[in-house]
Amino acid sequence: MSLIRMSSPHVYKANSTANVMRLVLLATLPGIIALTVFFGWGTLIQIAWAGLLAVTLEAAILKLRKRPIGFYLRDGSALVTALLLAVAIPPFAPWWVTGVGVIVAIAIAKHLYGGLGQNPFNPAMVAYALLLISFPVEMTRWSAPFVLNGDGWQIASFTDTLAAIFGSVETVWYDSFTGATPLDELRHRGGLTNEEAWRQSRVLSEGIGAWHAVSAAWLMGGVFLLYRKIITWHAPISMLLALAICSAMFYGYDPDNYAGPFFHLSTGATMLAAFFIITDPVSSATSNRGRIIFGAGIGVLIFIIRTWGNYPDGVAFAVLLMNLAAPFIDLYSQPRSYGHQKANKGQGGKA
Repeated sequence: MSLIRMSSPHVYKANSTANVMRLVLLATLPGIIALTVFFGWGTLIQIAWAGLLAVTLEAAILKLRKRPIGFYLRDGSALVTALLLAVAIPPFAPWWVTGVGVIVAIAIAKHLYGGLGQNPFNPAMVAYALLLISFPVEMTRWSAPFVLNGDGWQIASFTDTLAAIFGSVETVWYDSFTGATPLDELRHRGGLTNEEAWRQSRVLSEGIGAWHAVSAAWLMGGVFLLYRKIITWHAPISMLLALAICSAMFYGYDPDNYAGPFFHLSTGATMLAAFFIITDPVSSATSNRGRIIFGAGIGVLIFIIRTWGNYPDGVAFAVLLMNLAAPFIDLYSQPRSYGHQKANKGQGGKA
């Protein structure tokens, strides 16, 4: 067999960190558009505010650490973290809630561990979990989709939304534009069966299509990332399959009290987490087999927290728990090295 004699490097078009981050930002556009269409201007305002604060804070910390500011800002990681946090926060959340989240994500969850590539936990999920525990009222006041706000198209105006986010904390007019999410409705249905809850809740019977559309938009962005080979299929598909299997088993056993697979897959932050959160290369498992285990663990934990926990969604807590387990998974899921009959496993590196 003849070999082509070429000197290294053999890869001519490097996929730099900055290029990867730009493609991730591009892939979020369908989800951002869907959130804006169905839930109003709040998402765009939160993204702009979080992005501005994240870049400013990143620059300040880099200066304190005596690192080259321009070099690190150009990688776009601060913007990606800010965007992922902003789209998870309710559109009417006060400015200080978003501000606290960005400070936690950038200053503590990222730079306290040494910066990009050193953080053991996903920064956006660390910030979101802290906000959810610390400010449960502000973090559960979601905008109702326009389909529930009267006849036809009706969402809060840009100026009104801006005033609600940056104005007085006593502003109450937006109560008519807020409501529970489908996961909230089903989680706190009391003694009602699923069918009864569906009949009595407008969110479940009329407005759930908005959440389906947003989930479909995040799925589109995820497919784009897979097509561009920014992420691999292992963790996302494993997570979605694990969540679907768990929900199908319990739904088949008791359909009156457990939601079906389609509900779990198409509501909440399922698709956002599958393609944009758990695929973080720093805080997830590294090998393909490890990613499958990592994703499956997150899917099972999401179902457990949603079904029996106190938080209707549970994505952030599931991701953080599996971030903690990622190094252990890596130890026992190492691929076989060339020239060896078995893969090294465990701390001692033995099969």
